[in-house]
Amino acid sequence: MLLKYLLVVNVLAFVVYGVDKWKARRGRWRVPEATLLGLAALGGSAGAWLAMLLFRHKTQKKRFRYGIPALFVLQVAAFIIFLNMLL
Repeated sequence: MLLKYLLVVNVLAFVVYGVDKWKARRGRWRVPEATLLGLAALGGSAGAWLAMLLFRHKTQKKRFRYGIPALFVLQVAAFIIFLNMLL
């Protein structure tokens, strides 16, 4: 169940970052930064980070450049601790 959740939230984060980049290029309404960061905080940091790298999106903003990788490290550590507790 946890793996399904993580898959869905990471795919969603990736898609939302991609849509935001697409909208930015066209001067359209943007996805709020709080939404982008929130998706990453809810477990979608891998998808967010991948989207940042592939789309070159939000890489100049410090809270994204450092915050998303930091969230990723924390989430991986939490996942490893969770798995160790199960074993």
